[in-house]
Amino acid sequence: MTSVPAATSATRKSRPQTNLTVLRREELSPHMVRIVAGGDGFSGYINNGYVDRYVKIAFPQPGVEYPQPLDLWAVRETMPRELWPYTRTYTVRWVNEAAHELAIDFVIHGDEGLAGPWAATARPGDNLVFTGPGGGYNPDPAADWHLFAGDEAALPAIAAALEALPQDARGLAFVEVDSDAEIQAIAAPAGVTIAWLPRGGVAAGSSELLVNAVRDAQWLEGRVQVFAHGERGYMKALREVLFVQRGLERGQVSLSGYWAKGRVEDDFQAEKKLPIGQV
Repeated sequence: MTSVPAATSATRKSRPQTNLTVLRREELSPHMVRIVAGGDGFSGYINNGYVDRYVKIAFPQPGVEYPQPLDLWAVRETMPRELWPYTRTYTVRWVNEAAHELAIDFVIHGDEGLAGPWAATARPGDNLVFTGPGGGYNPDPAADWHLFAGDEAALPAIAAALEALPQDARGLAFVEVDSDAEIQAIAAPAGVTIAWLPRGGVAAGSSELLVNAVRDAQWLEGRVQVFAHGERGYMKALREVLFVQRGLERGQVSLSGYWAKGRVEDDFQAEKKLPIGQV
């Protein structure tokens, strides 16, 4: 049996668990579903105030019996690691504290993956258990303009960031999606131009559209703040564009390659050994 270190009270406090109930499912596009959850457990959710707030959703392994209600810290203290629930990291799209609801958007690709198929079939009354939120980005009011870049996995975070900008904000947003059918309405300021980049059926993580669009864009004048999140290969290429070609300072950029083509999150995060959201 694997030796499992006990979770400390400090860890519990910094990564609180929230147990919610699915209230409804909304189909935003052919490949994106929104899960709205709430219930009595919402009182335990601690909103950290970041625009890119993300949570780690727990998915129990089939055939494994867990203490009920599910207590992730009890599981980690009493069960071998190979039996722990799987986790997947997702951005909280919006929070309505008055209604005790929050929304998380999921990319759906048929039966591919773990979280997508769950979201595609989720029903009111299903459990949604996660730890967090984490995060670290908010629009800088001192920036002259804002640049956003990402694929559909980053779309919920980019949309939340665009909607958090002041109405007089200026900027550019580049969002790569599978097709025109994936384009969503986003309440961005009038001074922010959103460029949708349909791949035309090419697999996510295999296109050069996003990197080329950012590299070739006509940048606005003044000091920019950048939010670039998405597939790891895209982000490595954008690192070259932003820091080498454009000469930006690290403090101007929130850059995260939080998924990698061909790898599940458990393996990818073990490789990366860095929290989501760090450069």
